[in-house]
Amino acid sequence: MRAARLHEPGKPLQIDTVDVPRIRPHEVLVRVEACGVIPNMNNIFGGKTWHPLPPLPAIVGLDAAGVITQVGESVTEFAEGDRVYINPLLSCGSCSYCRGGEPTDCSYAAFRGYFAFTVAAVKLLRENPYGGFAEYTAAPARNLVRLPREVTFEQGARFGYLGTSYATLQLAGTRAGTWVLINGATGTLGVGAVLWALAMGATRILGLGRNRDVLTRLQALAPRRVFTLALGDQAIGDWVRSHTDGLGVDAFMDCTGRGSAVSTSMDALGSLKRSGVAVNVSALSEPLSIHPARFMDPRLTYRGSNWFSVAQGQQMAELARSGVVDLGLLEPRVFPLEGINDALAEVRNRPGGFVNIVVAPGK
Repeated sequence: MRAARLHEPGKPLQIDTVDVPRIRPHEVLVRVEACGVIPNMNNIFGGKTWHPLPPLPAIVGLDAAGVITQVGESVTEFAEGDRVYINPLLSCGSCSYCRGGEPTDCSYAAFRGYFAFTVAAVKLLRENPYGGFAEYTAAPARNLVRLPREVTFEQGARFGYLGTSYATLQLAGTRAGTWVLINGATGTLGVGAVLWALAMGATRILGLGRNRDVLTRLQALAPRRVFTLALGDQAIGDWVRSHTDGLGVDAFMDCTGRGSAVSTSMDALGSLKRSGVAVNVSALSEPLSIHPARFMDPRLTYRGSNWFSVAQGQQMAELARSGVVDLGLLEPRVFPLEGINDALAEVRNRPGGFVNIVVAPGK
């Protein structure tokens, strides 16, 4: 089969011919129909972060969606022909965090086809060497999200970022009647966050961003519920209070990209109402200056988030199947496998959060 492999950090991916994976009893073989391309891949594959990479050369690719063509003898709930998204999170499965339902806290947590969170976790990448930028990939059955017909493979390949936004909003307590502030609303995470906040019943969704065209499109989704501000047009605190009866928001999701201004995040934090919750899933590289008293008296919460569970992925698929959320708003830009480096160059330009860049190995 053909596969895109990383041979050296900072160098273009190469299309190589390799053997089709031989699955183990607990795995399935998936014919990859689409695999997502996200902005941070240029940093990871370029060796610009601290994350340990898989042993090279490595078949890379994070968010694969496709059709099962073979099942291992121990697999009971899936069959050939099933449409699936593969959650790439790997963990040991036996530590206290894994047994407690928090595999992202595992010391061996890693993203197949991407990177490990610790040096020790490279062991799991070595044992699971198949990423999504290939004609076929193997994956544990426990990592599969069943995709209904209403979810295209291109939409399924966006589940990584969609799931990160979904889980972050759940951590923030988003539900019917919640008022939410999203910093970075025009990006890949931010657009997904607005879609999920609408689906969860949030009634005032305030979005901050730089891309005015995307901000206009977001507000048009639900003009009585979504309000947007282009950064620099008005003081954030004044604007938030003008849309929240002077109280502030219940939840703040910070999902800005690398190089964003810390001052914007600080101003947004100051817009929380009493007992509000802030969840960070941003790539801020500078420290925040937080005074404990500002959090103690109004009982504010600040926490981090970084991924989502298979169960949450299945919830997203059901919300899309039933029409509660419309993933058809995403605009796919599809590249063949041979165009993987062009796709990475395209996503580097950050075309806006509605654009969904994917590689389709079968094209």
